[in-house]
Amino acid sequence: MRSLFTAPALAAALVAASLIVPGTAAQAATGIHVSGTKILEGDGQEFVMRGTSHAHTWYPAQTKAFADIKSLKANTVRVVLSGGRWSANSASDVAGVVSLCKQNKLICVLEDHDTTGYGEQSGAYTLDQAADYWISVKSALVGQEDHVVVNIGNEPIGNNATTPGWAEATKAAIAKLRANGIHHALMVDAPAWGQDWQNVMRDNAASVFAADPDKNTIFSVHMYGVYDTAAEITSYLEAFRTAGLPLVIGEFGFNHSDGDPDEDTIMSQAVSRGLGYLGWSWSGNGGGVEYLDQVTGFDVTRLTSWGQRLFNGPNGIAATARQASVYGGGATDPTPPSAPGAPAVSNVTSSGATLTWPAATDDVGVTGYDVYTSAGVPLGTTATTSITLTGLSPSTAYQVHVKARDAAGNQSAASPTASFTTLAGGGDGGCTAVGTVQSRWGNGYVLQPVTVTNTGTTARNGWTVTFTLPAGHTVTGFWNAAVTVSGRTVTARNLSYNGTLAPGAATGFGIQAGRPDGDASVPSGYTCAG
Repeated sequence: MRSLFTAPALAAALVAASLIVPGTAAQAATGIHVSGTKILEGDGQEFVMRGTSHAHTWYPAQTKAFADIKSLKANTVRVVLSGGRWSANSASDVAGVVSLCKQNKLICVLEDHDTTGYGEQSGAYTLDQAADYWISVKSALVGQEDHVVVNIGNEPIGNNATTPGWAEATKAAIAKLRANGIHHALMVDAPAWGQDWQNVMRDNAASVFAADPDKNTIFSVHMYGVYDTAAEITSYLEAFRTAGLPLVIGEFGFNHSDGDPDEDTIMSQAVSRGLGYLGWSWSGNGGGVEYLDQVTGFDVTRLTSWGQRLFNGPNGIAATARQASVYGGGATDPTPPSAPGAPAVSNVTSSGATLTWPAATDDVGVTGYDVYTSAGVPLGTTATTSITLTGLSPSTAYQVHVKARDAAGNQSAASPTASFTTLAGGGDGGCTAVGTVQSRWGNGYVLQPVTVTNTGTTARNGWTVTFTLPAGHTVTGFWNAAVTVSGRTVTARNLSYNGTLAPGAATGFGIQAGRPDGDASVPSGYTCAG
């Protein structure tokens, strides 16, 4: 599928290229560079692109756009340039653009729009010609590796087959730039008008990355009508994570002539995965895609519905962008992670328990979790979403919560509290209980089985399980246990036929419960004792 292409006066309607953030390499490591799937700055701080594209080549007088984009909390601007398909942007003009980015503390992704739709669009340039353009403006680029990512060519091939194909042409352009002393992070757009609906970039990305002598190439996909379901979006993003390669969503919109992209999933998946995204585009679109303007008439006070969604909506730029550390953003990241989900408790013994919780999210990634008692006493730290606590006191009631940390040291709000009581020391060796939601309907669910296991080395004669219902939930039925409820605390005791458990043996019981319509919360804080 393609991004709409229009005449020069309306060319801002073109859906161009990709986001910034670069690679791992000998020389590139002095500036923006990649490390596995991550994009790092020269000081090693992770940088996640959050921004938009600005059609500078068609609107060179709209220089205030840089400050306006920054005022809405973006950390990156992707700048449309031309080497001659439209009025060429000279080295001095490019230097001016870089200066505007730096003045406004924006990482600058510079893209050559000349290549858009090559093989299908009349007048389009080859990637080899794009490489020649970057070499011609090299004086404006060298020394700016901390501030600039070079997006070699926007949507460099249409839907038609070309010779050389995308992989060969991209490798050759990268080699040419490196041989001519351009060691910035490079961004490469997918073919098929950026959307890669035939998976050419996905399937050849590893060989293209390996062919870069600096190992500093970032891949960019443009998500429009091809990506209209959550499954398509997550599948494509997951392929790059599995391959260990850096990917950004270099363009996307809330609508397009080729279909209705799922912008909510695009943004939420980018945030949860720590991927950069750049919306298309600030202002000046034409040719039937004026709806992709984020502000009307380059006026920052006139946000369109698309601009409001991108900048101020859920998982939007204002909520998730972190200023580049090269501009002082590394130590002053103001955005803490979200709170983790409620911990589930299992494997309770006389001196420990296992906690597992739903992950928190953060614009630059969660680096770890801290576990505390309700009184604020630290119990342990972990880099994963589970921990086995040790050294607890026997026969003691604990209320615990979890907080997430990010790379800047910000700590999240506390998760909901989980409660459990450790078993008595010695005796029969303890038991564990774990519940599973078997089925749900609008205002109810079945919790089955709640599995009771004898974890001791001697036989157990009788057991008592307690757990906590979410707010608003009620017990409406039960089986294979004698059940009582006090407030939100459920207590289940064995019956005559299932109370004796040999070491390692297990039994189970079930609960039917009511819930507020659609509430997906589940019981937690399971404890088991004799």
